[in-house]
Amino acid sequence: MIPLTALAAMSATAPAEPPEADICLIVEGAYPYVIGGVSGWLQDLITHLPDIRFAIAAIKPGAGTLPFRLTPPPNVVAVVEIGLAPAPSVPRAIPDRIAVPIADALVAFLATGGGARLATLIDLIAAMPRAPAPGDILSHPAVFARLRRHYEAMLPKASFHHYFWAMRTLLGGLLAVLTAPLPRAKAYHTISTGFAGLLAARAARETGRPAFITEHGIYLLERQIEVMMADWIGDQVDTGLELDRSVRDLRDLWVRAFTSYATACYDSCNPIVALYGENVAVQRRLGAAADRVRVIPNGIDSSRFAALPDRRDPAYPLVALLGRVVPIKDVKTFIRAAAIAHAERPDLRFVVLGPEDEDPEYAAECARLVENLALGAVFRFAGRVRIEDWMATIDLLVLTSLSEAQPLVILEGGACGIPVVAPDVGSCREMIEGRGGADSGHGGIVTPLVNPAATAAGILAIAGDPALRRTMGETMRERVRRDYDHDTIIGAYAALYGSLMEA
Repeated sequence: MIPLTALAAMSATAPAEPPEADICLIVEGAYPYVIGGVSGWLQDLITHLPDIRFAIAAIKPGAGTLPFRLTPPPNVVAVVEIGLAPAPSVPRAIPDRIAVPIADALVAFLATGGGARLATLIDLIAAMPRAPAPGDILSHPAVFARLRRHYEAMLPKASFHHYFWAMRTLLGGLLAVLTAPLPRAKAYHTISTGFAGLLAARAARETGRPAFITEHGIYLLERQIEVMMADWIGDQVDTGLELDRSVRDLRDLWVRAFTSYATACYDSCNPIVALYGENVAVQRRLGAAADRVRVIPNGIDSSRFAALPDRRDPAYPLVALLGRVVPIKDVKTFIRAAAIAHAERPDLRFVVLGPEDEDPEYAAECARLVENLALGAVFRFAGRVRIEDWMATIDLLVLTSLSEAQPLVILEGGACGIPVVAPDVGSCREMIEGRGGADSGHGGIVTPLVNPAATAAGILAIAGDPALRRTMGETMRERVRRDYDHDTIIGAYAALYGSLMEA
């Protein structure tokens, strides 16, 4: 096994070939660079399956070094890092007879997606006498000419400058995962579509070995939200005095690309796992085959919270948001809801538990909003914390995210008997209100998205009624123990891994 001290130095350009693993986990922008969320889930999964040898294909933004925030367990035999924007290099010449078909295949795949289109591109690159770097392909005149024709057909009113660099980014990432060294494994498990899903599709094509996906959130929908909110894309279409806004712009280009990536991943993966039933329907709508989808929820070890003492202060109920201070968590809605609730209940206290360094500009905006709403005396940002140190003090959990899958903080709070106010995203309603029938008790209140007034009403309804707070908390505690048992979920993945490795 490769020593852990060597793992951080290993990269997509490392000459030494890592040993074959049982399972290659493919993850984009998370493990081992981020703490919590998907990274925490992966660390837990790996740790509790010590007899399975894992390789990690860690996709990161660029070629630069990123510090590991998590130490891979001993059964991780390799970490291969793949930068989506490799370091600049002098391109090697590629004959036109090779470059022209690749240029056509790149644009065709980006335009329509699907496993067949991606397979054509993979086979063309694999047939090259020498493995290319992304820049070798992107710098070829045939690629530039093909992009020019695509631009004129799709976005003739947009800025070609902005179009070109958007395509360089999208195609550069695509080519990075199609040309990087592929970890050897008996099966490949991606944790999203996107670039990670492309690498899984490539692995299935090149090795003939199984690939499957577990989607915690629907990556494509999350990227669509980010694209629509991104001011760096802007409205690049010059329509003059025209009122018709039906023309396409760069946002359509980005969304189309991520849609193509998703369909290729779904075509190549079996099974296609979601964390809850509603997301299965979304996956099918986005192109996943009905006979491949299944549900394996996340689970937690509720026993780790069993011995926590009750340190709540009945005189000052504490309302907490557990999550990163980033736009998709919509922390501003929580802050505005806190202002509304505090005006009616001055005894309430509020805290955000999560790192503030992922989007410093957004974090600064949130801090200014707290100041502008005169909440400084009752609202704090605690940064990255050990949740066991806080759970015993929290009376009510609040989520305001724009997108979630199956947020573990609801399960962790539920294991501690803490009710929750959360928006109707992901599996929040299923966890809070149950699955119907006998499982119909409510462990909190579900609110509309981006609605400070509704969030504040939920806070006041639960925080202002200690009996309701206890009843809802016990409902959550029982549901977590019954439906989200950690050992059962780990066993499901152990069985799935076993069947795929045998295949």
